[in-house]
Amino acid sequence: MNKKTPLFKVMAYTFLSLFAIMNIIPIFWMIVNSFKEEQEYAANPFSFPTTLHFSNYTKAWEIANMNIYFLNSLLITFVSLIVTVLLGSLAAYFLARFTFKLRGFTYALFLLGMLVPIHATLIPIFLIMQKLSLIDTYFSLILPYTAFHLSLTVFILEGFMRGFPKDLEESGIMDGAGVFRIFWSIILPITRPAMATVVILNFIYNWNEYLFALVLITSNSLKTLPLGLANFVGVETASYTLQMSALTIALVPILIFYLLLQKQLVTGMTAGAVKG
Repeated sequence: MNKKTPLFKVMAYTFLSLFAIMNIIPIFWMIVNSFKEEQEYAANPFSFPTTLHFSNYTKAWEIANMNIYFLNSLLITFVSLIVTVLLGSLAAYFLARFTFKLRGFTYALFLLGMLVPIHATLIPIFLIMQKLSLIDTYFSLILPYTAFHLSLTVFILEGFMRGFPKDLEESGIMDGAGVFRIFWSIILPITRPAMATVVILNFIYNWNEYLFALVLITSNSLKTLPLGLANFVGVETASYTLQMSALTIALVPILIFYLLLQKQLVTGMTAGAVKG
């Protein structure tokens, strides 16, 4: 079927609309029910609240002790994100713009890292962290999170940087700029669309990751938000409205982060379609 025909466009938009609705409806009703009283939710989970109970959020925040878990998640997520993007962008730059003997082998190693199931490495990582005395520390999560996302970061950024014309570096060299100055002042700014894609993907995974945090973190003072929410469900099993309030709070940073980078993300996704 020709992609330019009206029938194809109708089918494509219909499918995408249905897919979007299927993903939005559960989130929408989670937010709606987070403003209800427990009795109102029990009477009809699919009705709109008669009164908005913002106190649910205050109760959920206090009961789940989310101030500690929230700060821990922010710290671990952003440190891992910054290190991953910095190392990944540097590696992608040298792989995309320079030719050296082991370039193909190095790039293949990064691609191989994308094929390894992340959670299959849980036991080896636990043993390594135990020998390094890093169990129950921030580094026990920051290091694995950084390593897991380097492959995807390099893969996305390398493909984007490879399409840049050589004239960019040549003009920088003529102005007396070194390799790192060219990278920082020329290459990095025009890589922002691809960088936004990488940042959003890394942020979402680091923010939502549960299994490694469950195994490698034991102290309540170091637990991340997913662990705190899991404990909250155990404490407030009967209070579904408070659970939904807590889940909505956890969802807010992802939505804010996506909205801030939305323009760059769309540009990065469509950049390949307009080339040539």
